[in-house]
Amino acid sequence: MSGAAAFSELPVSRILSALLSRGGEHGELFSEEVRSLTVLMEDGRIERVVSGTDAGIGVRLLFRGKTYYAYTNDRSAESLLALSNDLSRYAEGVGVAASLPSSARLAGGPTVVRVPPAARGIGEKVALVREVDRIARGFSREVRQVRSTWSESLRRIEVAAHPGVFVREEQTYCVLAVQAVAGDDGGLTMGYESAGGTEGLEFLDEGGPELLSRKAAGRAVRALHAAKLPGGRMPVVLSSEAGGTMVHEAVGHGLEADLARRGMSVYKEKLGERIGSPLVSIADDATIPGKRGSYGIDDEGTPGQRTVLVDAGILKGFLHDRLSAMKDDVAPTGNGRRESYRHKPIPRMTNTIILPGNTAPGEILSGADRGLQVVKMGGGQVNTVTGDFMFEVAEGYRIEGGRRGEPVRGATITGNGPEVLSMIDRVGSDLGFGIGTCGKDGQGVPVGDAQPTLSIGPPFITVG
Repeated sequence: MSGAAAFSELPVSRILSALLSRGGEHGELFSEEVRSLTVLMEDGRIERVVSGTDAGIGVRLLFRGKTYYAYTNDRSAESLLALSNDLSRYAEGVGVAASLPSSARLAGGPTVVRVPPAARGIGEKVALVREVDRIARGFSREVRQVRSTWSESLRRIEVAAHPGVFVREEQTYCVLAVQAVAGDDGGLTMGYESAGGTEGLEFLDEGGPELLSRKAAGRAVRALHAAKLPGGRMPVVLSSEAGGTMVHEAVGHGLEADLARRGMSVYKEKLGERIGSPLVSIADDATIPGKRGSYGIDDEGTPGQRTVLVDAGILKGFLHDRLSAMKDDVAPTGNGRRESYRHKPIPRMTNTIILPGNTAPGEILSGADRGLQVVKMGGGQVNTVTGDFMFEVAEGYRIEGGRRGEPVRGATITGNGPEVLSMIDRVGSDLGFGIGTCGKDGQGVPVGDAQPTLSIGPPFITVG
């Protein structure tokens, strides 16, 4: 690929026509080239500096609601014609002549990268993770261990598909992450923080390295001295700083159309029905500049878009790739994503957001007489069939008389997605984002999530 259109030297129409020579509703070539760099520092040493390029092409045929997929690193016309002829045998019927534009259109993504990662050398990135390590260790003598990581990638994709798709895009990703471990005679605790997205090195100019280091180290040290919180049911105030982990896990996965169609979502037959408080509206939005889940096109060549999933508590729609949209007779929502050319696309979230309300965040906390304030979520899991979920609380505080009290540790929140959406009684006017890599069906893709400050009725709080 190397900056040029991947398919510029290939007989794309002939290859797609071979793929569709025995019929099919959709034939597709997906080209990907990823140039990446990872720098890892751990235990005060640079443990890993890895850079490389991975490139290949995936070939996909959709026939009667089924997917037939193959991929190759050999990007020659001969190889792709042979692969297409092999896949075509799974169709039965009349051949289709591929129809697509004469050349690939360059998609305009939402982000303008001001400082490309390649503008600075590896030595500067090694120095960056060293600086993060130094700041985190200097926060307190109780910080025992620090792990700091810089990762970047330049991803170029191109999609040629029948009918009528021929488009390409260049996507930049950068992430700086730090994990700090604090310890004393009573045990060990951990703090983690990360920043970045579909942007260049300019995000580091906003105080990123120092802020991240201090947040991670401070979280670990505070947890070391925090008290256990009694279990039971109590109100919860979720800070916008917690990001959107709850909406991503407890709600978002259940709104992916393939899971709903297979009966694996609690929301499967709820379209048009109330599934949450009238204060709750949720959108999935790939068009926000700089966010980790943003792009101009998805991995099927469909433009990224903003999809309203829940409007004032009413379920309005699901996230669709091309196949699920065909099955449900709706338009794709631009959520067909894949980990790499080695994988077929499936419906995935991008940036999933509980939209802000009208209440000042300070009023939400002051209006709670007691309960738990969650500033940072940890890991969790959800059963999409029932909606039941469990999340660890990485940073939390008692609420005492409408004020933040002492820090607590060892808490987990358990509940049910639709029930918790119905328990939200105040929605803040702020909005905080988190970043991550979402796993589903053995594939990981970059995502963002966000929420305002939220007041939730009493889900169960358990203490481990």
